[in-house]
Amino acid sequence: PDMYPGNCWAFKGSQGYLVIRLTMKIYPTAFTMEHIPKTLSPTGNITSAPRNFSVYGLDDEYQEEGQLLGEYMYDQEGEPLQMFRVMEMSEKAFQIVELRVLSNWGHAEYTCLYRFRVHGTPA
Repeated sequence: PDMYPGNCWAFKGSQGYLVIRLTMKIYPTAFTMEHIPKTLSPTGNITSAPRNFSVYGLDDEYQEEGQLLGEYMYDQEGEPLQMFRVMEMSEKAFQIVELRVLSNWGHAEYTCLYRFRVHGTPA
C-alpha cells in the first residue's frame, strides 16, 4: 500500500517469479514496475531492485510455459515508476500473468518487488 523502504515483497537471490490472477481476462498492453528511488534508500543504492525481467500470459496457473509478452530492463537510474509496452502482442486474452525476475542490480542476498501492474483492454 505504500512505498516506504523495506515495504516490499522480497525473495531470496536474484531470480524469482510471481503469478498474478487478474479480476478479468484482458488483452495486455503494458506493464509498470515501481521501486523506491535511490534518494529514499537508507544505503543510497537500490541494488535489490529487479533488473532484467520477462512477462508471460498464462491460460491457467498450472501452465509451465506461457506466451511471452516481452523482455524488459528496469533502469535503476530512471524514474521510480517505469512503463513497459507489450512487445509481443497477443490475439489471446489472459487472466493470469507471470512476472519472471531474471536478475537484480547486484544485491547478493535478495530482490525487492514494490509494485508491478498489468495494463490492458478488457476482453
